[in-house]
Amino acid sequence: MNHALTTAAAGFGTGLSLIVAIGAQNAFVLRQGVRRDAVLAVVGICALSDAALIALGVGGVGAVVVAWPGALRAIGIVGGVFLLCYGALAARRVLRPGTGLRAEGDAAGSRRRAVLTCLAMTWLNPHVYLDTVFLLGSLAADRGPLRWTFGLGAALASLCWFAALGFGARLLGRFLARPGAWRVLDGLVALTMLALGATLVVGS
Repeated sequence: MNHALTTAAAGFGTGLSLIVAIGAQNAFVLRQGVRRDAVLAVVGICALSDAALIALGVGGVGAVVVAWPGALRAIGIVGGVFLLCYGALAARRVLRPGTGLRAEGDAAGSRRRAVLTCLAMTWLNPHVYLDTVFLLGSLAADRGPLRWTFGLGAALASLCWFAALGFGARLLGRFLARPGAWRVLDGLVALTMLALGATLVVGS
């Protein structure tokens, strides 16, 4: 029992270390959380997607993914272009404050866009496959019969992180009530998206 808890804790720590770094997905979840726009749907998509990818890695699919560099290259190009476009839109909001964010999101149309954008950022990022599927899968394989316990810990870390990021972001609402603060947030989002998009395209 103690060995299983230790393995789950190791998976939790490893999973957390891979997703806490600033990236396109985290920036998007933060933005949606601050807007209080489709937060539950976005957090659910991120957490469930990570759980599915972790399960694939623990199940041994990681080696297959890495064996197809052409597929990863195509995903990198498509994902990079997507992030460049999203970053350009965020930069446009910085330059044109009138198009900035509101504290509350729009209704169904905004929710639909948020869901589609979240799916794209999650599944069109090749680093997700390399880190979550291959790296976590390889680390889990070293745990032998407890590899699924390790994967469960990593999936739990993902759920905790995205829930904290999405639902905790509303604590910034008072600070971001000022229009200038939205421009700062969009500026950080734009820089993150453009840098990651360019890196993906060039790397692919």
